[in-house]
Amino acid sequence: MPSVSAPKISFLGAGSTVFAKNLIVDILSFPELSSCKLSLHDIDEDRLRTSEIVARKVADALGAHPTIEATLDRRESLEGADYAIGMFQIGGYKPSTVVDFDIPKKYGLRQTIADTLGVGGIMRALRTIPVMLDMCRDMEEVGKPDITFLNYVNPMAMNCWGIFRGSPVNTIGLCHSVQGTAEQLARDIGVPIEEINYVCAGINHMAFYLRFERQANGVNEDLYPHIRRVSEEERIPDWNRVRYEMVKHLGYFVTESSEHFAEYVPWFIKRDRPDLIEKFHIPLDEYPRRCENQIAGWETMRLDLEKGGEIAVRRSKEYGSLIIHSMETGTPRVVYGSVPNEGIIDNLPRGCAVEVPVLVDRSGLQPTRIGSLPPHLAALIRTNVNVQELTVEAALTGKLDHIYHAAMLDPHTAAELDLDQIRALVDDLIEAHGDWLPAYT
Repeated sequence: MPSVSAPKISFLGAGSTVFAKNLIVDILSFPELSSCKLSLHDIDEDRLRTSEIVARKVADALGAHPTIEATLDRRESLEGADYAIGMFQIGGYKPSTVVDFDIPKKYGLRQTIADTLGVGGIMRALRTIPVMLDMCRDMEEVGKPDITFLNYVNPMAMNCWGIFRGSPVNTIGLCHSVQGTAEQLARDIGVPIEEINYVCAGINHMAFYLRFERQANGVNEDLYPHIRRVSEEERIPDWNRVRYEMVKHLGYFVTESSEHFAEYVPWFIKRDRPDLIEKFHIPLDEYPRRCENQIAGWETMRLDLEKGGEIAVRRSKEYGSLIIHSMETGTPRVVYGSVPNEGIIDNLPRGCAVEVPVLVDRSGLQPTRIGSLPPHLAALIRTNVNVQELTVEAALTGKLDHIYHAAMLDPHTAAELDLDQIRALVDDLIEAHGDWLPAYT
């Protein structure tokens, strides 16, 4: 077993108790990391207290002996940290997410998740990027010189691009859509995931499986015919109809869920076509429902913990702990993450955040060069990158016009609203968010 020091890991937004708990389980499940220092930070004292209780119960359940601290002071949490993990939401469900859904509805613009693209994703990025850059400045000043930032905060591509342009901190964006969708596909086609190899590339929430295969009799068997057969045999789960429809038209399966993907393109959510909503089972206003359920679940968990309830410990599918373990022990692994496009995907803009395979070992994060994507996939992805680029430009320069430009080029927004409506919608959103946004000129 490799000998490692006890790294300090700062959890930024540790009040996201369930997600923090999953990552803590993952980290402490590794014997080499079981004596690490976990520094939990949040601005909500009650949630932070609950997360500290959860962390200590997880450690007890696993027989681990980490040093655990909880602090409302971000710089204190980052002091001497080897790793920082971002898991927060600026503006929270209330007021910001509610604003992002309710105001567009007044213009007839409906959304499903609104955390990645669309006017909801744009506003979330504008709230988040300035705070992330402040955090990165803290990392530069008080963290270890080689601190690594593992970002889980959406909108992933825009937030990461903002950091890539605005900070030298070593950053990777992490999501579970690549590995999660691969497992879903494996179940759909009846092939054990352990037998499947794949290569996936694109941007977060719009990456495509360029190869999806298994080795049989010494040769690689293409599993795409099995995927297409799910459609031919009408075995598509209702919640996944959008993505299977896209396979018919693109030939490749996309990583992010159907409810997400439906609002990244102009073809599925149309106010004058309710038949499309029904045909593809698109769950409008899905994210607010999830938020309400998560808030209720957190309250139930808090009350249970106060009564002495126990914690179930089971490893998750998240990549964060694997990256830390590989960097600390030298154990080589391939994960998927968002990294700057510096010679990785030729037909996407330089510098944008691309999601690709990344080799991780003691040498750090080493992205895989992909070359060129199939041209139609790159073209579709660029419709999203256009919005990301203009949003990041607005966040870094403070220029108001770029917010309008980003919304004008958003595929779903442009399909539903005219230019005057888009401008008025942006003005209403900026006014409603108030101090959650910086001033623009």
